[in-house]
Amino acid sequence: MNKNLLPLTLGGLGIGITEFVMMGLLPDIAKDLTVSIPKAGHLISAYALGVVIGAPLLIIIAGKYPPKKILIALMVMFTAFNAFSAFAPTFNTLFIARLLSGLPHGAFFGVGSVVASRIAQKGKEAQAVSMMFMGLTIANIIGVPLGTYIGHNFSWRISFAVVVAVGLITLLSLKLWLPALEAAKNRDLKAELGFFKKKEAWIIILMISIGTGGLFTWYSYIAPLMTEVAGFSPGAVTYILMLAGLGMMAGNFIGGLLADKYSPAKASAVLLLAMMVALTIVHFVSANQVLALVMTFITGAVAFSLAAPIQMLMIQSAKGSEMLAASASQASFNIGNALGAFFGGLPLVYGFDYTSPAYVGAAMALIGAFFAFWLIKSKSNNNIAEPKQKYAVMH
Repeated sequence: MNKNLLPLTLGGLGIGITEFVMMGLLPDIAKDLTVSIPKAGHLISAYALGVVIGAPLLIIIAGKYPPKKILIALMVMFTAFNAFSAFAPTFNTLFIARLLSGLPHGAFFGVGSVVASRIAQKGKEAQAVSMMFMGLTIANIIGVPLGTYIGHNFSWRISFAVVVAVGLITLLSLKLWLPALEAAKNRDLKAELGFFKKKEAWIIILMISIGTGGLFTWYSYIAPLMTEVAGFSPGAVTYILMLAGLGMMAGNFIGGLLADKYSPAKASAVLLLAMMVALTIVHFVSANQVLALVMTFITGAVAFSLAAPIQMLMIQSAKGSEMLAASASQASFNIGNALGAFFGGLPLVYGFDYTSPAYVGAAMALIGAFFAFWLIKSKSNNNIAEPKQKYAVMH
């Protein structure tokens, strides 16, 4: 790994832990703050809402500053708000803390992906972006299980203290190792916002919001799928999630390679179709423990292989608005999180078994692939040549 990319990976690690560890800490937080588990689940929604709000807003406010200063400021916010979470005395204050913690999430990945593409070797921009997202996969393999264990056996507040520690380490690494790139010159905010007037922008946003929702129809209900259908013990779920995390790490690397070798749009289209196939297979084989484990790894790999291609697709499609567009893709990803969990839960409400969310996810992935192919056709009809190894960067 390029040492200059390590601060971005560490930032992704901290963000990944605080985003996903909440799923495992809900019973502990609910008991400690004397609320129901469904009400504690609102803390997950609060974080996602913070991402959606903060991703474009913070870029609009801070986009005129040098990327290094922006990333340091975002990580200061992230660390401070997670410290607030660790000490929050009531449910309402924790809800506010989680909302605030989500604000820098999308902006960090938005700015970070542009920085990664600028400091990467020519032709390896998407692979550099995948190194930033590798922090998210490491979080799912190590950070989230560790944070959940600490929360169950000691205190959920210590879990957030671990996130704070990662934030502090990230701040130090940003200061020491991240190159001091120039700020955008002659920034025109109105022109940047003009990106959202383009049909292409909304095709990509719909592709991400609906297509990646397929991942969350499966991942949101993976625990009951493995215990109720595959027959694993509840204690095995932690290790199954680690297996999914290993798949995500492998897929993240593969996605970066595919986006560099072909193009982000083509890679996204093919990978969304692959997700549809994987989720369909999950529906049919989950009753077999061995095949269920195999598909846990494969589905995690296929789903997370989209991370780098969709981020590079946004950057490539938004010349002059790269950071704003890249942060919008993170907001869209969190919309996909919410949509996937909601639509995946609908068949369960009507009495279908825990394999049914996979069908919903397959449909969402197919719709996402439709938008990806529409984008490719739209580019072709407009005679826009999509470069294989040339990406728009901030000027």
